[in-house]
Amino acid sequence: MDLNALYNDNADDVYHYVLSLCRNKHMAEDIASETFLSAIKAIDKFKGDCSIRVWLCQIAKNKYYNLVKRNKFAAEMPDEVSSGDKFELRLLDKSQAFEIHKTLHLLDEPYKEVFSLRVFAELSFAEIGALFKKSESWARVTFHRGKNKIREAVHND
Repeated sequence: MDLNALYNDNADDVYHYVLSLCRNKHMAEDIASETFLSAIKAIDKFKGDCSIRVWLCQIAKNKYYNLVKRNKFAAEMPDEVSSGDKFELRLLDKSQAFEIHKTLHLLDEPYKEVFSLRVFAELSFAEIGALFKKSESWARVTFHRGKNKIREAVHND
């Protein structure tokens, strides 16, 4: 299966579907990109019982519901957020934010800049890709790899 075609043919539909669920542009972009990363990893499990678009939207819906559950859990137990899975909420804690910034400072390019542009400048993946003269999907993948590198470094400290 052509993975570029998979993304190009379905990205808008998946994004708009997630946007209809969460009503947050940035969250919808993040969930849509995570959806495609998961789909690419599990493409051999797609059996063709439904259209690829339906399968992708199901993955997106599950990702959204999992995020809602984690956020609800984190809101109910704020002391546990620092050790939980909700990376973005950790930025709210000043001491942990400092640790994340230290890790970000040591991160290799382009991960450092892409992460900063996304989180702090709140640029879309399309805008970030355009800045680097790369594709939107390149920006999504680079951001998620950078976020995972930061997450791993902070969890290992």
